[in-house]
Amino acid sequence: MSFQAYIDNIKAKTSKSPDDFRRIAEQKGFVAAGAIAPGVKATQIVDWLKVDFDLGRGHAMAIYALLKGDGPAGAAKSKSAR
Repeated sequence: MSFQAYIDNIKAKTSKSPDDFRRIAEQKGFVAAGAIAPGVKATQIVDWLKVDFDLGRGHAMAIYALLKGDGPAGAAKSKSAR
């Protein structure tokens, strides 16, 4: 499954876009200044996504990659910030 397919499936399941997840992660303190906050581990984010959105590990890791700035959406965000 491609990275974009993961994102599309997540949006279909949760009705949340990558920007929605970034905003919620910032509100929860997982993200600061557009990056994963210091001391935050992938496991914390995966656990949050499992509890609040019933996402499995693979889908949660796709969101983690977005929050880190990896993946197509993260790369586009990083380029536009330059």
